[in-house]
Amino acid sequence: MELFAVTLDHEWAPFADKLYVRLALAAGDLHKAGHPVRFECDLFDSHATVTCITQSPEYKRNEAGAVFRFAADTVAAFILDEMEQALLRDIITVHYRYEDEEEISAIERYCREVLNPPEPPADMPKSRQRRERRMAEALLAYLQTSSKLNVQGFIRFRLPDYLNDLREVVEYAIDEYIMDQQYQEFISLLQYFVFIQETKIPVAHLIHCGGNEFMIYNEQMKPIDTEQFDGFTVELLDKEINFEDMVVSTLISVAPQQIIIHTREPEEQVVKTIKQIFENRVQLCTYCKVCGSVLSGKNKDQLYP
Repeated sequence: MELFAVTLDHEWAPFADKLYVRLALAAGDLHKAGHPVRFECDLFDSHATVTCITQSPEYKRNEAGAVFRFAADTVAAFILDEMEQALLRDIITVHYRYEDEEEISAIERYCREVLNPPEPPADMPKSRQRRERRMAEALLAYLQTSSKLNVQGFIRFRLPDYLNDLREVVEYAIDEYIMDQQYQEFISLLQYFVFIQETKIPVAHLIHCGGNEFMIYNEQMKPIDTEQFDGFTVELLDKEINFEDMVVSTLISVAPQQIIIHTREPEEQVVKTIKQIFENRVQLCTYCKVCGSVLSGKNKDQLYP
């Protein structure tokens, strides 16, 4: 007797084998737990069906709660593992009309970062776990009342919140992608300004006090007077980007041959940005006698111990 059947239409029919394997692997455990069921997979021209069949004529649907629960969990995991990426791509290409493969792949990477963020606190479920749990609950409720499950139709008509979440993720990813493109263009423009400028001073020492706070000194460890140099401001480039402080503007104005960044936080974004713009002119220092006392907070007015 058939308990339920899961159907995959059109382009997803070839993936039915993967769903079948997931379901069939647990058939033995279900059987040991008193649920005499097995799974069959049938491939057709336009669709594929994985069917759950009871091996006992007396076995009733109202006895199959554990089977429905397992099937709901398995199909939910299958959707997230095998279908979610394609659903995202469909939104990117159909709804937002992106065609360039490089752009699509970049936006997909942003989507994955949103959907699979770094580890949450121990008492909080992961983003993937939350999505899978909500989806499994919806699938379980459906299987308990219907023996025919069309996966694509279920996603389209029974998971509107999930699809809306994916659309919001894509929208956010596209915004981040566009901002990153603008940022990279801006960095390239600044690199060009650095390249065409003649060197004005041999060395600039940047004492990184944390965040976007810097103190800038020349090779004699005296504060640099920027008024004696031609001014350069980020605003002149007419870019709507919240750039890390005005330290880059100052560095471009004074045009040092070498920049030594004294920092205890070499992974800070502002430090990475300066390295990206000035490239091989930058040298990092995490401790020396120049920055030792200042960066340990003893005396910001005294550069030498």
